[in-house]
Amino acid sequence: MCGIVGYIGKRDVAPLLLEGLQRLEYRGYDSAGVVINSPKSGALKMVKAKGRVRDLEARVPKRFTGTTGIAHTRWATHGAPSDVNSHPHLDPENKVAVVHNGIVDNAAELRVKLEAEGVVFASETDTEVITHLIARAQADTLEEKVREALKVIEGTYGIAVMHADFADRIVVARNGSPVILGIGEKEMLVASDVAALIAHTRQVVTLNDGEMATLKADDFRTYTTSGTRTTATPETVEWEAASYDMGGHDTYMHKEMSEQADAVDRVLRGRIDDRFSTVHLGGLNLDAREARGVRRIKILGCGTSYHAGLIGAGLIEELARIPADAEPASEFRYRNPVVDPDTLYIAVSQSGETYDVLAAVQELKRKGARVLGVVNVVGSAIAREADGGTYVHAGPEVCVVSTKCFTNTVVAFALLALHLGRIRDLSVADGKRIIEGLRKLPAQISEILAMEPEIEKLAKEYAGAQSMMFIGRVRGYPVALEASLKLKEISYIHAEAYPASELKHGPLALIEPALPTVAIVPDDDLLEKNRAALEEIKARSGRILAVAHREQEKADHTIVVPKNEDELDPILMGIPLQLFAYHTALAMGRDIDKPRNLAKSVTVE
Repeated sequence: MCGIVGYIGKRDVAPLLLEGLQRLEYRGYDSAGVVINSPKSGALKMVKAKGRVRDLEARVPKRFTGTTGIAHTRWATHGAPSDVNSHPHLDPENKVAVVHNGIVDNAAELRVKLEAEGVVFASETDTEVITHLIARAQADTLEEKVREALKVIEGTYGIAVMHADFADRIVVARNGSPVILGIGEKEMLVASDVAALIAHTRQVVTLNDGEMATLKADDFRTYTTSGTRTTATPETVEWEAASYDMGGHDTYMHKEMSEQADAVDRVLRGRIDDRFSTVHLGGLNLDAREARGVRRIKILGCGTSYHAGLIGAGLIEELARIPADAEPASEFRYRNPVVDPDTLYIAVSQSGETYDVLAAVQELKRKGARVLGVVNVVGSAIAREADGGTYVHAGPEVCVVSTKCFTNTVVAFALLALHLGRIRDLSVADGKRIIEGLRKLPAQISEILAMEPEIEKLAKEYAGAQSMMFIGRVRGYPVALEASLKLKEISYIHAEAYPASELKHGPLALIEPALPTVAIVPDDDLLEKNRAALEEIKARSGRILAVAHREQEKADHTIVVPKNEDELDPILMGIPLQLFAYHTALAMGRDIDKPRNLAKSVTVE
C-alpha cells in the first residue's frame, strides 16, 4: 500500500499524476514513484524517490512527457523505504510497469520459483513478483497476461499495469484493496482513493473484489478475473475538490476538528422523527420485527473505529436494552468466534475499506450472519458487502488521525440506539429527551471549540511529559482510550488508558509527579466514584488534568465542558482532548497530518 493514481488521455500526464499523489499524501507513505509511456520512443520512463512527493517532483526531468502513466505512494511492508523499493516496478526489459497496494502472501514462494528460472530481482518487495509474472506470461493480450499472473497470486491487491507493447491501455484489478475508476471526457483515470480523482471528474466506478478493468482514453470495460464481462454504472461523488483543501487552516487535523459542529448537524439532518420521538435510518434494511428479534449486538472496528464502537455498545445497551459489546475486528476472525443467528453484527470503518474489518464482514457473511455497516465513504467495500447500514456523513477526512469522523460515528450509534430503543422498550419521554440532547450537540461542540486558546495553554504545560495516563469509568473509559490514542498518534508521547476503577489493581504503582493523569469525570451517577480515583492519585503526588462538567477540586487543571444527557456526554468529552493532543504535538514540532509509521486507510493485514 498506500496510494495509486493513473491516467490515460490527451493531457501531459506527469503534472497530473504528481498532483494526484499530493492529494493522497494524507494516507501516509515513505516513498513515491511515477512511470509514463513516452509517445515518441514507445518506451516506459520512470522516476522514483524515497521520501515525500516533493522529493519525487524534484527528480522529474523537464522533458518527462507522455499522455499515459501510473504513479504510487508506498507505505513499506516488504523491504525498507528506499528508491529501489519504491513503486512502480519494471521488468528487466522495461516493458511492464506495476503499482500495487496490498500484500502478496505467497511472494517468498513465487520469488524462489522465479529465481530458479533465472529471474534477477532488483528490489525486496512482494510487488516485483507481480511484474515478473506479467512480463513472463505467454498470453497475447495485456488483459490475459495480467489474468494469468493473478491466478498464482495469493493475498490482497489493488494494481494498475502498463505495458509498452499495449500503449493504448491501462489494466487494473482489485482483490481486497480499493480501485476506483474516474470517467472523464475522452480521458480515464484510476486511483485507490477518490481524493486523487475529484479535481478531474465526479463520475466514478468502484471495482468489486475479483474484478478487473481496461482503461482506454475514450472507453473502459470491466470484467471478472475469469474474463466474464460485468456491468459498471458510474456514480456521482457527493464531495467536491474544495472539500480536500485546508480552507485557511495550518493543518487538515485542525480544519477537521473545526468542522465537527457542522458535521454532526449533517448526520442528524432529516433523520429525526419528532412525532414518534425516534429517528429514521432508511438504509438499515432491518424492519421492526427483525429488530425485535435481535438478542445481541457485536460491533467490530479497528483503532478509533473500535473506540467509537465501545461507546456505541454502551449506548445500545442503555437505550435499547440489548446486550452489546465491541471487539477489534483484527482479533475477532482469528479466534474462531461462535456466530449466533440472533446476533446482529455491526462493522465500523471510516474509509469502508479497512482490511481487517472487511475480512471479518466477509467471514460473517460466509457463515450466514446479518451484518450492518457504519461507514463514512459511500460505495466503499464494507458498505457494499453489508446487508444494510448507515453513513456517518462526516465529509472527507484527510488527516491520518480521525477526529470528526470519530465524533460523527458515535452520533450515528446514538441514532441507531435510539431507533432500536423506540422499537423495543424506550419510552416516548426518554426518546424525546435523547432527541433534545442530540439537537444541542452542534452548539455545544462549537462552545468547546471556542475554548481552544485555553486548551492550547494547558497542552504546552504537559508537552514535556514522557508518558501520560488516561482514566475513565463506564461511559468515560472509551473516551480515555480514544484520547490516549490521539496523543500517542501525533505527539509520540507514550500514553495508557485504564478504567478508573482498575487503578488500585496495579496502575497506581506508576503514579508520580512525572506521570500526569487525564481523568474523564462526567457529572453522572459515578461522579463520586471518579472523584475517589482523583483522591488516590493526589495522595501519591500525581498531577491531574480533568475533563468534567464542573471544576474538580483535586485536579491541577480542569477543562469544563457543557453538560448534555448522561448517555450523550461521551460525544462532547472527547473533543477537548482532540485539541489537547493537537496542541501538545504542535508544541513538540510534530508533523501532525502525517504521523510517522502510520497510514490513513489500512488496506493490508
